[in-house]
Amino acid sequence: MTRTAHSEDRSTPVFRECDGAPWPSDDELEREAEWAAFREGGDVEWWTDDDLPSKDSAPSAPPRGVPLHLPNRSDAVAGDEAWEWDEVIDPLGGKAASVTDIDARLGHLECVVTDRQRATADEYRLVLAILDDAAFDPTPWVGPDPTLDRAWHDARGRTPGAVRRDRIDLAERAAVAEIAVRLHLSEQTVRTRAAHARTLSDGCPQLWKAFAEGRLSEKHAVDAARLASTLPAGDADAFHRFDDEACPQALALPPAKFAVTARAIRERVHAESIEARHRRAAHDRGVWMRAELDGMASLHALLPADRARAVMSRLDQAARHLRAATDEERTLAQLRADAFADLVTMTEGPAQTAAVPSGSQATVPSPGDASKAPGDGPGAPHEPDSPRTFRSTPPATVVVTIPALTLLGRDTEPATLEGYGPIDLDTARRLAGTATSWIRLLTHPVTGTPLMLDRKTYRVPVALRRWLGVTSPTCVFPGCGRAARDCDIDHLIAWADGGTTDDDNLDPKCRHHHRLRHESRWDIDRGADGRTAWISPLGGRYGTDPPPF
Repeated sequence: MTRTAHSEDRSTPVFRECDGAPWPSDDELEREAEWAAFREGGDVEWWTDDDLPSKDSAPSAPPRGVPLHLPNRSDAVAGDEAWEWDEVIDPLGGKAASVTDIDARLGHLECVVTDRQRATADEYRLVLAILDDAAFDPTPWVGPDPTLDRAWHDARGRTPGAVRRDRIDLAERAAVAEIAVRLHLSEQTVRTRAAHARTLSDGCPQLWKAFAEGRLSEKHAVDAARLASTLPAGDADAFHRFDDEACPQALALPPAKFAVTARAIRERVHAESIEARHRRAAHDRGVWMRAELDGMASLHALLPADRARAVMSRLDQAARHLRAATDEERTLAQLRADAFADLVTMTEGPAQTAAVPSGSQATVPSPGDASKAPGDGPGAPHEPDSPRTFRSTPPATVVVTIPALTLLGRDTEPATLEGYGPIDLDTARRLAGTATSWIRLLTHPVTGTPLMLDRKTYRVPVALRRWLGVTSPTCVFPGCGRAARDCDIDHLIAWADGGTTDDDNLDPKCRHHHRLRHESRWDIDRGADGRTAWISPLGGRYGTDPPPF
């Protein structure tokens, strides 16, 4: 099989009309054609008209960048032409591979990586295009525009402009939800990818072009977009300078080094002072928890750098003080974690000690006058210099669901900590032993449904809300992890339409998905088998996620 060199004067459009994707270059088309030919047969040679081989010449090795054909099991044939899978795994029969073979495989790897990176960029572009289309024409997602009707009157007293803005916002939300459930992604991931695509395509065209052509990895593009998005909005000069300086570095450096270099470039081109940026960034401070394995969890805090350093210094000082004890066996890392938990759960009161994880007893001294509680001073029920004491459990509410037989030692079914998941039985029994109140749920011994509930009122009783938090720990929209305690309780069949305030007619929905159900074309349906499913504006049917615990 032969091929001729491509025509130099052949014109190609920049973008395909069918989907708007960049049209492949001649070199890319040639590589794909070579790859297809090698898939058909392993004895194919490639040359141009100017370099035709003679009849007596030996077959040449594949050129650099051309992939070797590796068949799969479905390619096997019977008879003399049958091959063994071992020949594919080790085609050289244990012999050392030649430089040409290794280089050909590396060329194949480069082609695969380039295709993957180009496809990733196309995914980002399509997500952004779908959301832009939803904002331009909200009708497929939220229905016809009611403000076009002259007799229309908004029951909530909104102006036509406010209603149109809400329609655009809800259409984008509905489109994000559709993409998320189809691709099995979180809605935040979909929004983030659209935002990154907009930042690069609008503000950093060189980086976006390199990403779209497959020359830039997703990690490079995400880091660049994340840093560029923090530049002042509307400062075109800052974006252009960042794009000009960051693009060559992104093409030359691995992701870790590029992230460091890009941060330095961002600092150079940013027009605002560090003081103004710090004041704005301080608004994002917060604390959050992430569940880990084996009954553990991580607690993260985003703080101003000076306060975070002060916290670490205080924890380190307390840990080293405890480490000086002759019988102390815990490491400094363990002591810092224990000191942190003790300081957060600290209480004022009569001097006493509390058990610590190592089994010994310890009392952490007061760090100083600056940390006095508001109750310190004249008239306080304790001496001003009395040591601070610690309790092993926090005063906040901790909800643990423990099967009765497990609590009595007759079963090993794990307990569940609200917002985390299964925990070990020793911890569950310890929490049960220190519990100040219990909530009894009288349930059917076989089905587990509650037997005593108020079914005559619209407002959900407290006991029923607690039960729904047990049966549906999170929002029932696919992929949503918002805890049920932070959700709205929604009637599947509206109260006005004869629906009852009953556990089989209620489920928790976060405020975002509650609005999607009632203000967009998203809806929820219960099948004949009792299972609920969400119906998307485009007609897709998506079942609710099973309970996480």
